[in-house]
Amino acid sequence: MIQTSDITSTDPTSSEATMPDGNATPTYDVVVVGGGAAGLSGALCLARARRSVLVVDDGNPRNAPAGGVHNYLTRDGVPPAELIAAGRADAATYGAQFRKATVTDVDRLPGAAQFGLTLSDGSRVLARRLLVTTGVVDELPDIAGLRDHWGGAVLHCPYCHGWEVRDQRVVVVATGPLAVHQAQMWRQWTSELTVVGPVADDALEELLARGITVVPGAVASVVERDGRLTGLRLADGDVVPCDAVVVASRVIARSALLEQLGLRTVDTVMAGQLVGTGVPADPFGATEVDGVWVAGNVTNLRAQVITSAAAGLDAGAAINGDLIAEETRIAVEARRRAAAAATA
Repeated sequence: MIQTSDITSTDPTSSEATMPDGNATPTYDVVVVGGGAAGLSGALCLARARRSVLVVDDGNPRNAPAGGVHNYLTRDGVPPAELIAAGRADAATYGAQFRKATVTDVDRLPGAAQFGLTLSDGSRVLARRLLVTTGVVDELPDIAGLRDHWGGAVLHCPYCHGWEVRDQRVVVVATGPLAVHQAQMWRQWTSELTVVGPVADDALEELLARGITVVPGAVASVVERDGRLTGLRLADGDVVPCDAVVVASRVIARSALLEQLGLRTVDTVMAGQLVGTGVPADPFGATEVDGVWVAGNVTNLRAQVITSAAAGLDAGAAINGDLIAEETRIAVEARRRAAAAATA
């Protein structure tokens, strides 16, 4: 039994390994790095499969500024923090443990415990398998005041936020060719739509035909009144009034841990514009490094919360299957050794 004050819940199946320095280090079947929808779904699946699971999370989710999670069946509109709390409670019911920390270092080890993880609180744990669900960081256009309204009046996904700003004055900031695609999408939710910035001639006709206003010029800053976004100020001083702003953030995978293990990130391009980076994996989250799985936005930049949760389930089931295969192989080898010894 692990006796650690900052770990919640009890995990009777975890064990301890003696390290070369003589210290006992907790060993888990799976350490999940990242405690969002993907990580918690994977942890729930694995804990229900009677695996020892530790979830390491820094408590800083990407969607923290958002008012609610949408398109999540039976949970539409729930605040992100409430969804996370419910997910942790579900996984803890089956013995999953949690620690608020980040992973600062990871080592490959010989033997069944393939990975040694050093945490930001100075502790160390061992894992037979890793599920990394660290998500992404949003890089926003360099516009003064923009980030202050990110997740509120500054948006990126119409499926996540379109209903909340329906029929309002929405401005799409053109930072590349993807802006035309964004404008065509957002037109579904409002007719009060403006694109600010450069637009190629071949796309201009399409926008105008759908009643979308196009304003040339660069955006310099956000205009506010009593803390509420009311418009965008252009470099020439003109102001475009609006209730919401749409931008194309560049989403960068939080991949430092995975890169330590030798994994690479690849670029994702949409409509001719670089939209971010992610870590490649197979359909069940297995990476090029044996024993390491990924799920959620760290590998699928377009995944919404419910998509990430489903991916975490798939990865958890795949990891459990991989552990079963390993345990079967070890059991067969032990049986053969015993049979050989009996006949010697």
